[in-house]
Amino acid sequence: MMHYKNYVCITGASSGIGLETAKAFASLGSNLILIARRQERLEKLKEELLTSFPKLDIVVKSVDLSISENVFKLYQELKSYQILTWINNAGFGNYDSVDHQNLDKITKMLHLNIEALTILSSLYVKDYKNVEGTQLINLSSRGGYMLVENAVTYCASKFYVSAFTEGLALELAANHCPLKAKVLAPAATKSEFGQVAADTDSYDYDKHFTIYHTSKEMADFLIELYYSDKIVGLVDVNDFNFKLSEPLFKH
Repeated sequence: MMHYKNYVCITGASSGIGLETAKAFASLGSNLILIARRQERLEKLKEELLTSFPKLDIVVKSVDLSISENVFKLYQELKSYQILTWINNAGFGNYDSVDHQNLDKITKMLHLNIEALTILSSLYVKDYKNVEGTQLINLSSRGGYMLVENAVTYCASKFYVSAFTEGLALELAANHCPLKAKVLAPAATKSEFGQVAADTDSYDYDKHFTIYHTSKEMADFLIELYYSDKIVGLVDVNDFNFKLSEPLFKH
């Protein structure tokens, strides 16, 4: 059955930037497809959003995108929806040296940060590259444009996201496709990221960073990028201001 409404799809929507981005788009009147592993958190978010915005259609999908076959299956399940904006936010980090890092965790991180994002981006581009008003926004990191001590593998995965998305944006423009590809690069952002990256039940952002953004602030920056004609939205680590620009890699 085809669904004739327009939707914004957000992966990693159960917490952090993804959750706040869902709230931001709901406030703009967007119907939502929310994707994450934790079903109960998705249902709680859906209930909260519908309390404030009862006319919205909100679809939740519980899926682990670090498993390749799940990625293809998910996209196929969403083929009947008209998705005008796709946001690949799902991902996680790792704080550890290369010689000591847990390779089981690293394998899962690479599957999620790189493989799932690439597959979903590619499938979305195939279907929507010629549809006016469409956007693909991929979440990178400030670590996708610089190296961070004790986070080499994570940074490398986000360098891929930045390069892939910037290159895709140039490719779409060269082929005169109306679909816009954009990359958001947060710096330190208070969320569950620190706990997962450091493998700890608690993570004190005030102890580790002199300045950081909230997840809501980063969602607001994402909306700013969404409404702009720029390709990159990046937090400048010198002053923590948000800046919009054209692609930063040489091309």
